[in-house]
Amino acid sequence: MILGPGALAPEFALPDQHGAPQRLADRRGIRPVVLAFVPFAFSRVCTRELGELDAALPMFEASGAELFVASIDSKHALRAWAEEQGVGLSLLSDFWPHGAVARAYGAFDEQAGFARRASFAIGADGVIRSSFEAPAGEARPLEAYREALASLR
Repeated sequence: MILGPGALAPEFALPDQHGAPQRLADRRGIRPVVLAFVPFAFSRVCTRELGELDAALPMFEASGAELFVASIDSKHALRAWAEEQGVGLSLLSDFWPHGAVARAYGAFDEQAGFARRASFAIGADGVIRSSFEAPAGEARPLEAYREALASLR
């Protein structure tokens, strides 16, 4: 079960697709964060979601939230994926220890070995304000992100 509203968001320090460390603690007291886990780079549904989130980036920026998309793929695979898709989003690698951050958020599928499609809206105070997930093989609707961003106000 994924972490729900009111839970303290677990800290993370993950490399982005360029190898730069991205830490939740660096945003605390400054701005909210939306953390969206996807199962795999280059997969059909994940690629569609990536494009939708990239196109919706102004919605996140208007709310003052920083968006991170995380998967268990290596930073090298994520960089290739971002370049192939032409997106400017920050993609985070939860590669090693394998899925540790997804596990901390309750979003890791232990049997399948990858992160489920779970999203978390985290306030600047580090508390989860909203969380939601989609069934396997289904994309999360942008409306769910709009509602999550509203919870950050």
